[in-house]
Amino acid sequence: MNVSDLSTASFPSSTPRHIAVIMDGNGRWAKRQGMPRIAGHRKGVETVRKILPLCGKRGIPYLTLFAFSSENWARPSSEVRLLMDLLTSTLENEILGLHENGVRLRVIGDLTRFSGRLRNAIGEAEALTRNNRALNLTLAINYGGRWDLLQACRSIAELVEQGSISAAALTPAVLESRLSTHELPEPDLFIRTGGEKRISNFLLWQLAYTELYFSDTYWPDFNESCFDAVLEEFARRQRRFGKTSAQLKSIA
Repeated sequence: MNVSDLSTASFPSSTPRHIAVIMDGNGRWAKRQGMPRIAGHRKGVETVRKILPLCGKRGIPYLTLFAFSSENWARPSSEVRLLMDLLTSTLENEILGLHENGVRLRVIGDLTRFSGRLRNAIGEAEALTRNNRALNLTLAINYGGRWDLLQACRSIAELVEQGSISAAALTPAVLESRLSTHELPEPDLFIRTGGEKRISNFLLWQLAYTELYFSDTYWPDFNESCFDAVLEEFARRQRRFGKTSAQLKSIA
């Protein structure tokens, strides 16, 4: 993997600065191949390895991947256990390569349900890559948009109780500063593979003005051609943020 240095790059409006992805379809891909579901998740890790350098080549400095949702605990316990093992081994095996290529790793989500080994792997990976600037990779693990908003509201409520801030002083910026993604720009582009057309409790606040793209391709089959097709579609869209097309033309 070779991710180019993006720390001083310029970003044309036709290129998304931040892409958020729900990597869906791993289990169904495996079923079609006559393999166990975990084989699809392992194949999905290979797809991640291919997508990371593409972000560098296309000038995209932020990538957020939904790796395990807070609702995924409802899956069969055997699959959850294998997924946890895969997450842990992937972090342990991949982090040096990510670091050598200048990738900064962040993990967002409620980590309290994870094993000590997985929490340690996350902490070590974040510490090792903290100063990297080539690509900002965020993994959402045991994450839910409602959880994110709730923990932000609880944090703000504590400040109000302490008298550090008044209720009248609350603004969208204050709430955003307490979200788990407060260090990241809002996503410009959301991709969900696997044919489902919903955001499934992912980045509920952050996706307010994000361009949405739903692909029928299963994540293990999502390749460079698929990725570029999404970027081409994004470049054709006009992001108005409440303005009219005429207003945008006058600004340009």
